[in-house]
Amino acid sequence: MKSRIPLPGAVLVLALLSFVVAGCTTPPPSAGSTPVALESSAKPGVNAEYLKPDLNVTQWVERFEREGREIYDHRAAIVAAAGLKPGMAMADIGAGTGLFTPYFSKAVGPKGKVYAVDIVPAFLDRIKQRAESERLVNVQTVLCTERSVELPPNSIDLAFICDVYHHFEYPQSSLASLYRALRPDGEVLLVEFKRVPGQSSDWILNHVRAGQEVFTAEITAAGFRQVEEQAILKDNYVVRFRKARK
Repeated sequence: MKSRIPLPGAVLVLALLSFVVAGCTTPPPSAGSTPVALESSAKPGVNAEYLKPDLNVTQWVERFEREGREIYDHRAAIVAAAGLKPGMAMADIGAGTGLFTPYFSKAVGPKGKVYAVDIVPAFLDRIKQRAESERLVNVQTVLCTERSVELPPNSIDLAFICDVYHHFEYPQSSLASLYRALRPDGEVLLVEFKRVPGQSSDWILNHVRAGQEVFTAEITAAGFRQVEEQAILKDNYVVRFRKARK
C-alpha cells in the first residue's frame, strides 16, 4: 500500500484555491443534470405551514378531502386525465394526505407502482397506514426535499403534480431531479390554480407566485415540452408535458 505524502502548506493552499475557483466558474447545468446548488428560493417560507412540528394531519385531511374543493369534487375526471395504464410506474409529487393514492393504485394495477412523494413525514405516515389497511401493495412513500423529488433515475412513466407546483421553493432543482426520474418520453401532468389578476381570488393572487405562462416557461426550460391541455376544471388548468429527448 502506498503511503500518503503530506502536501506542503503553500501547495495545499493553491490546491484549495483551485478547487474553489473551479466550483465558482462551473457553468449552469443543462436540463436533467445536477441541480444548481445556489438556486435562490422562488418564494421563501411557502412550505412553512407544513413543516411545523405540531402539524395536525386531521386538519389538513378536512381541508384537502372535502366537498366543495374543485380537486376533490372532480377527482375521478382528474385521474382519468392522467391516462394511467396497468403496469405503469407513476409518482404523485406532493401527495399530501393521499387523496389520489387509492385511485392511482387501482389504475396501475398490481404490476404497477405508485410513489407517494411529499416533504411532510406526517402525511407520508398517513398514506402508508392507509395503504397497509387497504392492501395497496403497489404504493411506496418517498420523503422528498425542497430541492429534489428523491426518486431513482428512469424510475417513473408519469409525474402527477396537483396544486403543488406553486409549492416548489426551488423549481429549477426540483424539475431537474424530476427530469432524471422520468423514463424516455415520460410525462408530467400539471394541475394548478389559474392565477389571473382581476379575476382570481385574493388568496390565490397572494399564495400562488405566478400564472400559467410563467410555470409553463419554467417547465419547458427544464427539458419538457407541452403536448396537451385539457379544459376539465374551472379554477385550475390541466396541462400535460413530455420529457424532450436530447
